Amino acid sequence: MKNKNFLVLVRHGQSEWNAKNLFTGWKDPDLTSDGTKEAINAGSLIKQKDIQFSMMFTSALKRAQITGQIILNNIKQTDIKIEKNQALNERDYGDLSGLNKDDARKKWGEEQVHIWRRSYDVPPPGGESLKDTAERVLPYFNNFILPKIMQGKNILVAAHGNSLRSLVMQLDNLSKEEVIALEIPTGAPIIYSFEGNEKPTFKNGFIFRLG
Repeated sequence: MKNKNFLVLVRHGQSEWNAKNLFTGWKDPDLTSDGTKEAINAGSLIKQKDIQFSMMFTSALKRAQITGQIILNNIKQTDIKIEKNQALNERDYGDLSGLNKDDARKKWGEEQVHIWRRSYDVPPPGGESLKDTAERVLPYFNNFILPKIMQGKNILVAAHGNSLRSLVMQLDNLSKEEVIALEIPTGAPIIYSFEGNEKPTFKNGFIFRLG
């Protein structure tokens, strides 16, 4: 019987701009106090699984980095290697970045903003679609993270809603229609187990399906 190893995905805790209902993307706000509590809680949940990580991957944005560091502090594994790369950044919202979502709806209309937020391949002005995001996230995952999982290592990824949706799309073999309906909550770990295959054998975590 092959030994199991684990991939744990965590979306960052609530950021200051999440709390203000602003499009964030590649902007770099800090966590709120609630976001810090979410990260601490994520660490407590992961600690219960008694997973010894070999490495953490995170984005170039501090809300994900801080969330990951809080988790590592909580599980007392601060000595592992941490790899930061903008390939795991949130989707770039372009001209929407920094705008209040309600104000954006007033400017461009409810339907248009909904299309930009929830379609698979229609980007906002100057920004990325989910398809664009997946096209940078998945090659990075397949080239740098998945090989370590195949070596039997336990990996933690602290990232963002849309970069993680891209990963879940591949790991769960989801269609474009299925992935756009996913909502990954802040600070809630998703744990995949592997037994020597590129597809996980089991998943435990929190993902909402909209609609």
